[in-house]
Amino acid sequence: MIIFKRPIGYALKDIFHFIKPLQGILIGYFFYQIVDNKKVFFQALIKAASISAIIHIFIVLFFTNLSSGSIHEIREFTRDNYLELFALFFVLYYKFFFKEELFNSIINKKIIVTILSISCVLYFSRTMLVASLIILLSIYGYTKLTMKSVKLLSLMVMAILLFYTYLYSVTIDREARGLEGFLYKVKIAPSELFETKIDRENHKDLWDHWRGYEAKRAFALMNEKPISYLTGTGYGSVVNLKFKAPLDGGKKGMKYISELHNGYPYLLYKSGILALFSYLAFLFFMYKKIYMKFTFETVFISAMALFYFFTTLTITGIYNTNDTIIFVLGALFCGYFESRKKVES
Repeated sequence: MIIFKRPIGYALKDIFHFIKPLQGILIGYFFYQIVDNKKVFFQALIKAASISAIIHIFIVLFFTNLSSGSIHEIREFTRDNYLELFALFFVLYYKFFFKEELFNSIINKKIIVTILSISCVLYFSRTMLVASLIILLSIYGYTKLTMKSVKLLSLMVMAILLFYTYLYSVTIDREARGLEGFLYKVKIAPSELFETKIDRENHKDLWDHWRGYEAKRAFALMNEKPISYLTGTGYGSVVNLKFKAPLDGGKKGMKYISELHNGYPYLLYKSGILALFSYLAFLFFMYKKIYMKFTFETVFISAMALFYFFTTLTITGIYNTNDTIIFVLGALFCGYFESRKKVES
C-alpha cells in the first residue's frame, strides 16, 4: 500500500474488508463462550436460519415469477444462503454426534427441516450443491484420506467426468428455462472460472466467463509491476476492467472494481504470494482436524476448510462480504478448544 501510494480512503475500505474474517471468528468465539450452552446456541442459530428461509420462500413465491421456470428470474433477489445450508445439517446430524435430539418436539424438527430444505433447493445454487456434498462426505469421514475414501472419491470423479462428457456432447440453450437452464449453468462452471480467452465485445461470452475475465485483468496489471507478485498491489488498489461494466445497477457502469469473485487471484493481487500461502496454510490447519478425535467440532471445522477452499474459487471464500458462516466457525473453534481443555484437565 505504501510502495504504490494508494488513496487512504480506498485503503481503509480494503483493510476493514480483510480483517472481517478475524472479526467474525472472534465474535462467534466469544458469543459461544458467553452463551456457554451448546444446545441453546445451535437452537438459536437454526431458528435464525429458519426465519431467513421463510423470508426467502416468501420472496420467491410473491416477488419472482416462479411459474416462468426461469432460474435467472427465480434467483433475481436471492443467490445463496450458507447459514441455512449448515443449519439444515446441524439439525439433521446433531443427534448423530451428541446422541440426543436438538429439539424436543419431533414435529418441530420436521417442520424446520422441511422449511430449510425447500429454501435451499429454491436457491438453485451450484455452489450450495457442492457445499452439501462436502459436508456429507465430511460427516461420514470420507474427506479423511484412506483407501476407502480414495476409492469413493475416484468413483465420484469418474461420475463427474462422465456427466460433463454428456453435457458437452449435447446442445443446451443458454436461454433455456427450468432444469435445462440450471444444467447450462453447471456446464459452463469450469470455463467460467478458468477461461481467459474471452471476446469482450461478445457479451454472452463475457458474462459466461466473467470470473475468468476479472482474474485475467488482475494478472495483466500485476505483470506490469512484477514486484506486486511478492508484495501485492496493496490495499486500496483496484482492477481496471478496460470498459464500463453494468455491475452496480446504474446506467454508467463500473470501469474499476476492488473485489474479484475468484479469491485466489484476488488475495494475490491485493497482498502478494506470502498472504496467499498463509491463507492456504490456515485452511489446511482447519482441514486436518478431521484426522483428530471424531467430534462435532472437528468434523465441521474440517468441512468448513474444504467449503472455503472451494468457495474461494467462486465467491471469494472467507473474504466474501455477505459470508455469515464465519461466525459459526468462531463458535466451533471455541467448542473445540474448550473440549480440549476438559480432556487435558
